[in-house]
Amino acid sequence: MKIRVDHIQDKPFSLRAEEPVTAFPVLSAMQDNGECAFTAPVLADITAAREFDHVRVSGRVGTRIELTCSRCLATYETPLDSSFTIYFRKSTSHDEVEEEETELEEQDLISATYSGDEIDLTHEIEEQVVMEIPLKPLCNEECKGLCPVCGTDLNQGACSCPREQTSLKFSALKDFKVSR
Repeated sequence: MKIRVDHIQDKPFSLRAEEPVTAFPVLSAMQDNGECAFTAPVLADITAAREFDHVRVSGRVGTRIELTCSRCLATYETPLDSSFTIYFRKSTSHDEVEEEETELEEQDLISATYSGDEIDLTHEIEEQVVMEIPLKPLCNEECKGLCPVCGTDLNQGACSCPREQTSLKFSALKDFKVSR
């Protein structure tokens, strides 16, 4: 997804796009590796505006994704939605990394460069979607998970395994005997 910089004049330029997941290499790789499954295309509502020496791009990105719960191993579908603002400035030949330390301001943390007369938003959109994918997906906050003994889904009902309240902290030492 690209924006031509010359389309951004005095008033903000708006763009609404619907792209398949295959248009984003990182998202495609995640899906191919089995980390998740995208069940809808990536929707993007983007506004670009010129501000002094940079272009401010803000917008919303959304899609639907199918994940596997990390507690009960059930698959579930959930929406992903992210808002973002990124400041782009044209790269120049002297944009090399400086060795001296400088304090970064908030705007520096959300800025990027572009070259030529187009801003390619593919990487930024991928990044926004990936940051919304949970590291430990849960089908719901109250998920009870699986029984550690028999593997029964405790959300579906209780199992017949004995429920001893033991602390696993010192379980390796439970059969330790001291000889005198």
